[in-house]
Amino acid sequence: MKALYFILYGAWYVLSLLPLWVHYLFSDVLYLLIYYLLRYRRRVVRSNLATSFSEKSIEELKRIERGFYHFFCDYLVESVKLLTISREELKRRLVFKGTETINEVVESGQSCAVYLGHYCNWEWITSLPLWVTPKAQCGQIYHPLENKVFDRLFLRLRQRMGAVCIPMQDTLRKILEFRRQGQPVVIGYISDQKPHWVNIHHWVDFLHHDTPVLTGTERIARKVGHVVFYMDVRRIRRGYYEAEFKLITRTPDKEAEYALTDRYYELLEASIRRAPEFWLWSHNRWSRTREEFNERFEVIDGKVITKEKS
Repeated sequence: MKALYFILYGAWYVLSLLPLWVHYLFSDVLYLLIYYLLRYRRRVVRSNLATSFSEKSIEELKRIERGFYHFFCDYLVESVKLLTISREELKRRLVFKGTETINEVVESGQSCAVYLGHYCNWEWITSLPLWVTPKAQCGQIYHPLENKVFDRLFLRLRQRMGAVCIPMQDTLRKILEFRRQGQPVVIGYISDQKPHWVNIHHWVDFLHHDTPVLTGTERIARKVGHVVFYMDVRRIRRGYYEAEFKLITRTPDKEAEYALTDRYYELLEASIRRAPEFWLWSHNRWSRTREEFNERFEVIDGKVITKEKS
């Protein structure tokens, strides 16, 4: 296992040393292979787009579809480049806005929870420690990969700029540990994934779909009193992004149940509608329906229980 890791790491490292303009040449070729030859998840992407934008013409949907695959290939090569890109170049290519509010919160001894989605290059968001006060410990919640070699490699990639990766199942324990240590944190939550059946407690109207959503971010923020933000990311041009912090609430415990989750999905949908090609359309996001949920499960005392077969 160790040998395989070092072989893969060495190959990734050497490839990462190439300038980004060379990576984008690779991306252009990869796009042709993935889109036209392999047709990677074309049915899923096409279905997601058609049902999310029923008001758009076939020509518009095809333009978004091609734009998504172009961007997805750029995301892949930009992630490779993250292994060796300099801090100075990354700061030039991804500019954070609104960090003065983050710093104000941290300087007061409080912590921040930041909602974001699989939108634009979410791997480069791990460069946030280069932009905020060193008093803050930045981190991101992640789902460990089943492949241990790739999991180790991506941990190295995502923690390179000083942020820490926190396994999803350890989120609350780790945040409480930071609080006991008196360490303010800025934690990013990519919360647009499809929840497991037993974790479905809330549904939202998202891109014309009745959508089951994760609510763990809200529950944690309310429990520990973190100031809540949404990160609105824009792609300025190829290889250049802006990420703006938008304050949702300073007092999450005073918000109605699921209000933070609802607001997150409103903001995320606005980002997607502005430039839809930069969201992860290849994810089979709407495969779980409320009808199937009601047939298979029931909620008792806030817990999702499988119905007994008659």
